[in-house]
Amino acid sequence: MNSISTPDLCDAYPDAVSVLEPMMINFGGRASFGGEIVTIKCHEDNSLVKEQAALPGQGRVMVVDGGGSLRRALLGDMIAANAVDNGWAGFVIYGCVRDVDALAELDLGVQALASIPLKTDKRGIGDLNVPVTFGGVTFVPGHYLYADNDGVLVAPRELAI
Repeated sequence: MNSISTPDLCDAYPDAVSVLEPMMINFGGRASFGGEIVTIKCHEDNSLVKEQAALPGQGRVMVVDGGGSLRRALLGDMIAANAVDNGWAGFVIYGCVRDVDALAELDLGVQALASIPLKTDKRGIGDLNVPVTFGGVTFVPGHYLYADNDGVLVAPRELAI
């Protein structure tokens, strides 16, 4: 995927995009990223995140709705490195990450609310590929996400960059 400019996409497709409220911090080594959306809804349990990161990503983006919890990290360096190895473009996490220095070294987009060193429990709880809503945007599996240092936006179809 070419370099992404969310301001340019907003200008070119004003009626096609929804823009996430400003809340995310860029933790990944890839400043801009985008791709087809895969969603996970979970609360302080990253079992599904780990499971999906081990599968072929095919340039997709994992949107993880952690309910905005700031108590546990839903992504760390080991799962993120696995995601890179499996071809994921990035993560947008409505929750926390950890191992931020290592995440910054990976060729992976990672945007999240904050960082915290505590890992999650693994209880196998969560929902895969269900619509999730946070920050004024509904993320639908199969739609497309584009992110850079200016923000995050979604569209129901792939946009020409």
